[in-house]
Amino acid sequence: MDVQIEESWKAALKPEFAKSYFQNIVTFLKTEKMAGRTIYPPGSLIFNAFNTTPIDNVKVVILGQDPYHGPGQAHGLCFSVSEGVPPPPSLVNIFKELHSDTGVAIPSHGTLTKWAEQGVLLLNASLTVRAAEPMSHSQIGWAEFTNNVIKKISELKENVVFMLWGKFAQEKQVLIDETKHLVLKAAHPSPLSAYAGFFGCRHFSKANEYLMRNGSDPINWAL
Repeated sequence: MDVQIEESWKAALKPEFAKSYFQNIVTFLKTEKMAGRTIYPPGSLIFNAFNTTPIDNVKVVILGQDPYHGPGQAHGLCFSVSEGVPPPPSLVNIFKELHSDTGVAIPSHGTLTKWAEQGVLLLNASLTVRAAEPMSHSQIGWAEFTNNVIKKISELKENVVFMLWGKFAQEKQVLIDETKHLVLKAAHPSPLSAYAGFFGCRHFSKANEYLMRNGSDPINWAL
């Protein structure tokens, strides 16, 4: 299968595409489609995070778990929704923390493409999901693929900020070389846990301080 993915990622991840687990993902998604199941995001957007943020540009990684499973929401960037879709509760809380941390105005939309274009890799651990069935594709091989993405960033890059929100994301800490990257941890921004350590984490300003200290331009978090 010829994966439609940005060239720098294609080169970095070339060994993964040849592995049997990745072929199994491709076969599974084809089977789902043949069975008439609706998959999110649409096929052309499955690798949107990679196509919008080449590996050479990666400065910050924000890790999500699963694409949104409602119609029209997911577009391949974690926590982000397509234009015209109201921000879901976790994203609303992300914007609240961003505002209290940096003073940036709370956006009127939930599309985070502007972050991705500046080097914020918005990576979900699973890149697809079946409509109305959260975590339905979490066991098909995506975790192995995205774990290897995190390892590859850690290996090839320096001075990247990894924002790990919630227990699931924090389990990925072992994949990151903390001698040359910054790992920031907080509770998940969902309404169930945001008050238990997400609000007040100040990850957005901490990321920019680290980037500037290491000679990189800060992220303009305003949307």
